[in-house]
Amino acid sequence: MGTRNAPSLLNVGYNPTQFWDGREDTLEHQALRPLVNPREMGQPDHEAVLAVIRRDKDYLADFKRVFDARSASDITIDRVVSALATYQKTLIAGDSPFDRYLYGGDAHAMSEGALRGYKLFVGAAACVKCHTIDKGNALFTDNEFHALSVGLNQIAPRLAELTVKLSAEKLRGVPIDDIVLTDDDFAELGRFVVTLQPQDIGTFRTPTLRNVAMTAPYMHDGSVKTLAEAVDLEVFYRSNEQGHPLLLTPPERQDLITFLESLTSSPESLKALMPTEAQRKASRVAEQMLPPVTGGKTYRLPGQS
Repeated sequence: MGTRNAPSLLNVGYNPTQFWDGREDTLEHQALRPLVNPREMGQPDHEAVLAVIRRDKDYLADFKRVFDARSASDITIDRVVSALATYQKTLIAGDSPFDRYLYGGDAHAMSEGALRGYKLFVGAAACVKCHTIDKGNALFTDNEFHALSVGLNQIAPRLAELTVKLSAEKLRGVPIDDIVLTDDDFAELGRFVVTLQPQDIGTFRTPTLRNVAMTAPYMHDGSVKTLAEAVDLEVFYRSNEQGHPLLLTPPERQDLITFLESLTSSPESLKALMPTEAQRKASRVAEQMLPPVTGGKTYRLPGQS
């Protein structure tokens, strides 16, 4: 529906900034935006969102229990986004073969290929520079902004024109969400849409690699369809950064992919992230806020038919 590939919500509570371009600094602020963005939930304002929630007797009971909301008017947008952010902070990914090997002391948790790939990841391939691994934990992101030049070629001939036009839009007070989610070209400017600093053109926040084998497509625009393609692109980026080619043999490339597959959480921990009946019910309520599209259809949430 928009111009950006939806990033993973796993471990999102650890992010110091939100969205690919870091335009919001908290999950609460982030949660406000999709509700009224024309390319997402598309509500005219937050009062329309509250109207849907306040009509639901189960939500009235829930908000009374959690927030001591005595009446429908006590359900405010601040409390709604607080509830959304609190839920998102529970989406913790871990318990992968990598975790059991490095932090759990299980020498047999990772395959031989994954171990060779791990050695490349922290060594010659230098992936760990951006996808960080610390002594006590591994978020697999430095939460910084980097440019892989993905998507920049399509706007390069008009870059000066676009940056001037973007600056004018911001001066007019157009929300950043409206700018980047309704215009493919502006979306490619990355962090620049927030800072207006030339060095931020085309930079995007480093995504986590946890469960990366399950989250195709890749990159901010979803233009990279497979994990193997993503590895090739990263190798090319590292070569440019280092000023000399990073040469991987086909077996080494496969080992690196095997290591990335070892970052997939166990079936048990993934099952724990599955929505409860209450959350599924919340999805059905949220569907009431989704705008109609051509042909009389409605947008569906993931997993809905």
